[in-house]
Parts: sequence; structure tokens; C-alpha cells
Amino acid sequence: MFRILTLNNIAEIGLRRLPAKHFEAATALKNPDAIILRSQNMHDREIPASVAAIARAGAGTNNIPIEAMIARGVPVFNTPGANANAVKELAIAGLLIAARNLCDAREYVKGLTETGEALNKAVEVGKKQFVGFELPDKTLGVVGLGAIGVEVANAALALGMKVIGFDPKITVRNAWQLSAGVEHAETLEELFQRSNAITLHVPLVDDTKGLVNAKRLALLQKGAVLVNFARGGIVDNKAALAALDSGLLGAYICDFPTEELIAHHRVVALPHLGASTLEAEENCAIMAAESIRDFLLNGNIRYSVNFPDARLPRLDAWRITIANKNVPNMVGQISTSLAAGSLNIENLLNKSLGELAYTIVDVNGAVSEETCARIRAIDGVLSLRNLGKPVT
Repeated sequence: MFRILTLNNIAEIGLRRLPAKHFEAATALKNPDAIILRSQNMHDREIPASVAAIARAGAGTNNIPIEAMIARGVPVFNTPGANANAVKELAIAGLLIAARNLCDAREYVKGLTETGEALNKAVEVGKKQFVGFELPDKTLGVVGLGAIGVEVANAALALGMKVIGFDPKITVRNAWQLSAGVEHAETLEELFQRSNAITLHVPLVDDTKGLVNAKRLALLQKGAVLVNFARGGIVDNKAALAALDSGLLGAYICDFPTEELIAHHRVVALPHLGASTLEAEENCAIMAAESIRDFLLNGNIRYSVNFPDARLPRLDAWRITIANKNVPNMVGQISTSLAAGSLNIENLLNKSLGELAYTIVDVNGAVSEETCARIRAIDGVLSLRNLGKPVT
């Protein structure tokens, strides 16, 4: 029986992917085998030594100590694409809000106290200050062409916009899904220079902190729109506010309110609504639960942010998995240790990602604790799991 600690509210439809025959999921468990969470901050929380995997029901994993989990040989999963449609719709809504001054117009109407013909007159007089622009033929720059960025780019094309994208690490899968009408920018500077609007779809990492800064904002066409439903730290707020004050930026639509942003009349800051739809929450919960289930039962890894993809079909054999530093002769030492335990390898998969490697091994007999201890003692081994034969 595997014990799954759930933090935050994880959609029940996802937890049903963890059958009670093999899993117990609860919000209060000691010594859990895995954790499924949404936005809970794990940096200030002790993660029990029993935890073999963590799954984030969402795309970003800034709330999880990734490096510490690598050192422990613990994979961290996320759910790329599960909330893509929700964020795409909000990004397109952000463009429309800015283009048609919808929030300011609504506030104007809410403040009207006139009645009858006087109200009609006030409406007609007031609308002149909210004249906007249409999206067709405007150029949208999409920074980051992952699952969300691709959907935003394709949707903007369907609205008649010209779209240019920048992502030096775009995957083959996402490239296939991207419309041929999306142009490729060689640099971020080129993208900013050519865009009437910018939308951000990258994670917050060292390379993307302050990606939108004063120097790049200065390249935008006057009155441009900035849309950020990725992470707050990607934008230098001080630079964005200065660009708004100068008129260089016409509007900043984001999901990350601060006191300074809330106070500015050209900022529309929403309460982190990016993935806040019933459908997105359910999709994320399903994907997170399925990743945890396949890892705990079979040792397979997919959609991990710190481990390589590694999936090996189950045979009628005994299975162990090993996470280790990516150094020479690890597979050789593992094989030698298994041979010393009179075990023959029936199937093996070894994958690496940077400084980390992961090995799935199927053998022809039960793996003793003595053999496991021998493998764990190999210099560079971070973790080992003895899964036994397939469960039914």
C-alpha cells in the first residue's frame, strides 16, 4: 500500500486514478511515499525521508526545492499542457481587455449615478475616452513556445494577428503543433522591436528573471501591450511602471498583483487566475496522479522536471530502479552487483539528464536486501527502489 500525502485541494477526479487497492491518499499522513500538491510552499517544509516522488498539479515548480530533491534521487513531476487551454483563454482575454479598455469602461459605467435620458447622455459622452484598437494585423510577440505559448500563438493567428515567437529550446512536439504562420524571431530584441503586444509563457528561472527590462521595453512600438500570465518575476515591475508612465506601454495585464501595480491606472492585475478553471484543475490532478501511480508501481518517469523520461514496459520479472550521478561505469557496477546476487538481467533502460541518470532493470528473480545494499553502496547512487513483480 502506497501512502500519498495531498497538499491543497486536489480534484477528486484525479485522486480516483489512485485505486484504493494500492493507494491511500489523505491530507494528513505520516511517512508518505509521495506528495501531490498545487501551490503549497515546500521550501519551508520538512519533506520526510520516505518521500520517493513529488507531483505538482500545475506547470510551475518554483514552490518545490528541486535541487534538494535531485540530491535525494527524488523525481519531481509537473503537468505541462494540462492547464494550457485555461491560460490561453486568459491571455487572449488580456489582449482584448487592453485593446478595448474594457476594465476602465466598466468602472466608468459602474460610477454613473444618472438616470433616464441623463444616463444615456453620460454613456454616449463617456465612451469617447475608451476608444480602443482591433487585433487583426497587429503583431503579437510570444515569448516561450511550450504547450501554452503554442496555443496562444495559434489562437492569435486565428484572430487575424501577425505572430512572431521566440523559444530557443522549443521541443519537436511543440514545433509540430505550432502553426506554419508563426514567424520565428532570432532574438528577444528582434521580437520586442517588431511587436505591438507581448505575451509571456516561460518559467521563472535564473535566465528569465527580469527578462522584460527597461532595455527591452524601450524597443517596443509606442503604446504596446504587455501580457503576463507566466510568473511575476519575469517582468521588472519598476521598468514596466516607468514605461507605462511614459506611454511606451499602453497597458500591462498580469496575474501577479503588487501594491505598486494595483495603484497604476494602466495596469489590470488579476488574482492569479491563470489555471483557475474547473477543467484545468481536474486535468492537472489527473495528470499528476497518473504520473505518481506509474512511478510508484512501475518506476516509469514522464513529465519530470528534474529526471529524464524513462519508461520500460513491465515483463513478468522483478524490477529495481536506481537514480545516480551521471558518471562512467554506473551501469557496469549495477550489473556486477546483480550478478553477484545470482540475478540475470532480462531488460534494462538507462537514461540521463545533465548530471543525473536513471536506470530501470528487470531481472529473473527477487532482489535481496543484501543486493540492494550492495548497489546503494556504489559511489554516486542517490536512491534505489525495489519494486518486485508487477502488481495487478
